[in-house]
Amino acid sequence: MSKVIEQKQQVVSEIADKFRNSKAAVLVDYRGLNVAAATELRANLREAGVDFKVYKNTMVRRATADADLTELDEVLVGPTALAFSEEDVVAPAKVLNNFAKEHPNLEIKGGVVEGQVATLEQIQELATLPDYEGLVAMFLSVLQAPVRNLAYATQAIADQKEEESA
Repeated sequence: MSKVIEQKQQVVSEIADKFRNSKAAVLVDYRGLNVAAATELRANLREAGVDFKVYKNTMVRRATADADLTELDEVLVGPTALAFSEEDVVAPAKVLNNFAKEHPNLEIKGGVVEGQVATLEQIQELATLPDYEGLVAMFLSVLQAPVRNLAYATQAIADQKEEESA
């Protein structure tokens, strides 16, 4: 086999592995972004722990066939960049959605969440969720509420008894 074919096969297997190992992957059309905007986008994604790369559509199609995600082939038209996150499901969708609000040239095409193909609407819903730390904080506040309410009730009873005795 020639070196070029071997290199292409490595790229295809790399993309397929990223699809399999990532909690979320988002496909975007980046046409119309200037260099400064693209650099800003890459920096934002890097801060969020998201891997962002541009691949040839033919390579991605072969990788989706390997990863059993052939439903993505219909959005692989025109320039496509992929954002992968192995830790956080919300991060790529949130960063890309927020960036698309400021830069209308960036268009979210679709994605994969937990190994299942997601529609554009599902990706946008995912972008509205708080990040992991926000979800943990919300959960902890829900756990604290009964204890806090008990403390307030106990304090109110103590204050009432104190007033009655005075």
